[in-house]
This record gives sequence, C-alpha cells and structure tokens, in this order.
Amino acid sequence: MMTTILAIVKQNSALEQLRADLPADVKLIMADQATASELAQVDIIYGWGEVGKKILAQPQHQVKWIQTISAGVDALPLAQLQQQHVLLSNTSGIHAESIAESVIGMLLMHVRGLQQSVAQQAQAQWHKLQHHQLTTLKGKKLLVYGTGHIGQRIAELAEAIGMKTSGVNRSGHPAAHFAATYTMDTATTALVQADVIVNVMPLTKTTENFFAADFFKQLQQQPIFVNVGRGLSVDTDALLNALQQQQLGFAALDVVAPEPLPAEHPLWRQENVLLMPHIAGIFDGYMGAANQIFVANLQEFLATGQLVQNQVELQRGY
Repeated sequence: MMTTILAIVKQNSALEQLRADLPADVKLIMADQATASELAQVDIIYGWGEVGKKILAQPQHQVKWIQTISAGVDALPLAQLQQQHVLLSNTSGIHAESIAESVIGMLLMHVRGLQQSVAQQAQAQWHKLQHHQLTTLKGKKLLVYGTGHIGQRIAELAEAIGMKTSGVNRSGHPAAHFAATYTMDTATTALVQADVIVNVMPLTKTTENFFAADFFKQLQQQPIFVNVGRGLSVDTDALLNALQQQQLGFAALDVVAPEPLPAEHPLWRQENVLLMPHIAGIFDGYMGAANQIFVANLQEFLATGQLVQNQVELQRGY
C-alpha cells in the first residue's frame, strides 16, 4: 500500500536528497504541485503551512503524522491533533549551536561596544567608548529560562567564557552546564541577582506573556534581556516600558510580537535594543539536519506506526 508524504518546505535540493532516501512504496509530493486528489490521500505532512491547515479541515483526511521543520509547534492545532490521534514531531535540538552562538554574539555586541562601532562605521565616525561603557561577560550571572538542548548549549558556551549559570525549567530538575536550576516559582533569588536573562522557552499557555510588567518589576541589576524563544512570551509594551524605566539595561531580540515588527514601532528607535529578524536558528545544512530526524522517524513509523525522535507531547505543547 502506497504511503503519501506531502512536503511543505521550500528547499528543493534537500527534498531531492530526501526523495532518494525513500522506500519504493512511499510517494513524495510537493505542496505547490499536488492535485486535489493527491492531497486527499496524504498520510504524512513534512513541514507546516496553509496547505496543511486545509487538509486537516477536511473531515475525511488521512493524516496520521506531521513532522515540522521547526522546534516550536505553537502554530499547529494541537488540540485537534490530539483529538484526531495525529502524531507530531519537531526538529528540537538542531538549532542548539546556531542559537547559542547567536546569543553569545548578541551579548558581545553589547558589552564590547560592537553595536556602537557598527553604527559609527555607517557614519564614518571614530569615537572611543569610555571605560564605564565597556565590560566583559566573565563573572556575570546568567539565568536561562528553558534548559533543553538550546539552553544547555547556551550555558556551556557561557560557562566557557566564565559566566555563572543558572536555569529555570518546569520541575527544577538538574541540567547539564547549569550550576543551579529552579522552577518558575523558586527562581526569584536568582532572578534579582541576574546580570543576563535569556528566554528559550517554547510558547505554551504557561509561557505566553510570561515576561510582563510583574516580571520586569522584580529586576534589580538592570540586566540584559535576550529573547530567542517566542515573541509572544514577552509583553512587548511591558518590555519597552522596562527599557525606558531602566528596569532593563539592554534587550537583544531575535523574536518579537508582532512579527515582523512594524516600521513605526518605538522599539526600532530604542537605543538600548538590538533587533534581529528571527534568524538565530538558521544555518547552512539546516534542512539536511531536519531530514535526518524525519527519515529516522519515517523508518519507525512505516514499521510500527510510532516515532523514535522528538515526538511532541500534544497536551504540553512541546
């Protein structure tokens, strides 16, 4: 019996490599080329987008498993997937290196005056920063919200630089490269002492707008805030106010809400902000790494109907 995979991804070279790895009884169709009859026969969706939503909206759809090419799955109808017994897996883990390096890069941009130097270069200006305007990361206290693959790699790189690392996760369980870990309810002492706060948490009902006015009011060290998790985890108005009221000393944001940020938004003109266009997780070879997860899961799915890697717990959302 033929198994049909619908690919909702844009890199044709990666898809051609994937096609070469598929068994003879597996058919791969592209979202932009598929006919209505083919879409009605889809068993597996690779990627996600409007076509996937339309298929799931059909009462007689045959989808049994969705493999995203992202770590976050908040854009998918998780309750519907759970109700219809559709398996879901993501690419958690493949972004760890690129995001961790981006975080360290964003921090260095600020503490070593690189951001100011780039701005001066654009104006052909040469103004040395003063001693009190430059510092180092060594010895700074880092608090990371989210201690999975990405959080652990951030902590590992920070540890190598000489930062003091703490992490926050759902249960407070220990995690590699964190000297201490806390739950969200027990992290207060670490929070008020933090020099750098990094968010890498997935977006769930618990984490949506978690970083809001009440959170920022607790801060005492005018820390750096870095968001490489989800834009909707942060109340953007509260963040802007925290920057303007100097509750935060600086913010480095790879993700924002709304996204893209409108040109008239005041964050663009806030001097103590570094904005990136949601690129921290991107790297060459990304789709090859995603394919490896997909192929491993596909082999198990065809044999047993189960998955071996990165299955999402639909009720938790990650």
